[in-house]
Amino acid sequence: MPEKSPWSCVLWDVDGTIIDASEGILRRLTTTLEHFGRPAPTRAELVHWIGPPMFDSFQAQAGMDPELAATAVSWYRELGAAEGFTAGAKVFDGMADLIHELSDAGVPQATASSKPERQVRILMEHFALEPCFATLVGATPDERTLSRKADIVAEALRRLDAAGIDTSRPVLVGDRHHDVEGGAEHGLPVIFVRWGFSWPHESEGAAAVADDVSALRSLLLPPAR
Repeated sequence: MPEKSPWSCVLWDVDGTIIDASEGILRRLTTTLEHFGRPAPTRAELVHWIGPPMFDSFQAQAGMDPELAATAVSWYRELGAAEGFTAGAKVFDGMADLIHELSDAGVPQATASSKPERQVRILMEHFALEPCFATLVGATPDERTLSRKADIVAEALRRLDAAGIDTSRPVLVGDRHHDVEGGAEHGLPVIFVRWGFSWPHESEGAAAVADDVSALRSLLLPPAR
């Protein structure tokens, strides 16, 4: 385990933690929901959409049955593929530097995202972050076979183990209660970040809370004593 970090590996949520994709998500959601005769969300209402699998959100937020939700997900993803999954996306300030610092310090990293894995890879490659990760893990394309945060965390740990990486002291960094709950199922401590799309109460159960990237850095790479 790297001497500079208390963690043997770091698992990352993506949307709302590393990447701010809200501009593109809102645009595609508006088009999709209007196509299916549902009202478009406001930017403030994105908190209900960003984080959970879209298949779940179309049911919970738009009142769709599972069959229609699956169709809406396909429609939504086709829009993303047509305009490019990186359109309007940006890395939160300071996050690229932190991920590179962890990599330089020898701390293995993986994504554990509810976003489809293909999109995770496209985003990490686009922002030149892919080399910092031992593995990139996300949901299956249908967002049903593998979509629960706990299952995605399990898959990330499995891949790290298979690569011979020490997973004895993992930590998950995320911005939604799904991250806290998903980590808890595997006994992972979760560092909750406040710059994503969440309500204040969603941090309940997290091992620590970071209000900014500087605070997160101190939790992942504490200053040498």
